[in-house]
Amino acid sequence: MPCSMTPTGDSQDCDLTGILLEAAGALGITLAERELSLFSLYQQELITWNRIVSLVAVKSPLDIPVKHFIDSLTALPLLPREGRRLLDVGSGAGFPGLPLKIIRPDIDLHLLEASRKKVSFLKELIRKLGLPGVTIIHERVEQVMKNAHLHESFDCVISRAAFKMPELLNMGLHFLRPGGLLAAMRGPREEGANQNIGQIVDNKGLYLEKIADFRLPITGVSRKIILYKKI
Repeated sequence: MPCSMTPTGDSQDCDLTGILLEAAGALGITLAERELSLFSLYQQELITWNRIVSLVAVKSPLDIPVKHFIDSLTALPLLPREGRRLLDVGSGAGFPGLPLKIIRPDIDLHLLEASRKKVSFLKELIRKLGLPGVTIIHERVEQVMKNAHLHESFDCVISRAAFKMPELLNMGLHFLRPGGLLAAMRGPREEGANQNIGQIVDNKGLYLEKIADFRLPITGVSRKIILYKKI
């Protein structure tokens, strides 16, 4: 793999384009010049801000392109095609919402993040990427749930290992419209992964529709997405 770490531990010497094309291709995703350019700018901003604000751990040159960008894109085939209003809960450095938005510009994306420093990063990143249709909600989830204006207003709620499953299920119930999807991106052995397909979760009105097990391209790291539907 044409990658090497810089003396500061950054992954700027990595062939980002080659890695993304190979990994995305393994997922059946085609990246055009527009997407590659946006991901390159995303990585540059992430590396720059990461020196000041702790956004993500970068231990390998593959971490940003595969562990974060490509991992986010594994949820792409699970997103509803008709419903376009998506809430990324606990978005952090923008994962998985912003990589999904880069590939699906039609998505009406909302990023919910409580950290002021991470929100500052997200605002600057979105400005530089020039992505329309992205709303940042700077608030704690519990506080937002007390405000009725976002109740049952999203077609899809997604979160990438930011909350424990009971909390995330409650968020899905609150924010999802009837028929909406909750996508929980988890590690292979995390809670909620051993439930039976088709069961009603704790009689809460969420139907366990699918558990997708897979390995990330190039690295082979195991991942799991648990998909629920609000009934």
